[in-house]
Amino acid sequence: MERVGFIYIMTNKNKTTLYIGVTNNLQRRVLEHKNHFIKKSFSASYNLEYCVYYEYYSSIEQAIERETQLKKWSRIKKDLLITSTNPEWDDLWDKIRKMVY
Repeated sequence: MERVGFIYIMTNKNKTTLYIGVTNNLQRRVLEHKNHFIKKSFSASYNLEYCVYYEYYSSIEQAIERETQLKKWSRIKKDLLITSTNPEWDDLWDKIRKMVY
């Protein structure tokens, strides 16, 4: 049985920095970012506590491919992707924590 995968984008309060990641457990991973689980990580250093975008994939391999693609995009293109589904760049944590997959 294949594991599911997610790509996600985290940002800070001022939306000045983006972090694109991949995981097989979106709830756990976003919570780790919010709680600065790895104290000296990139996301902790820039206070990337807001998940503003994510995509679901039926396999982790597909999610990794998409992560690789998105990391090559310009900041403007990433901003447009986020805005296309989340115009106000709201933190999606409340929605994510209620997900069942």
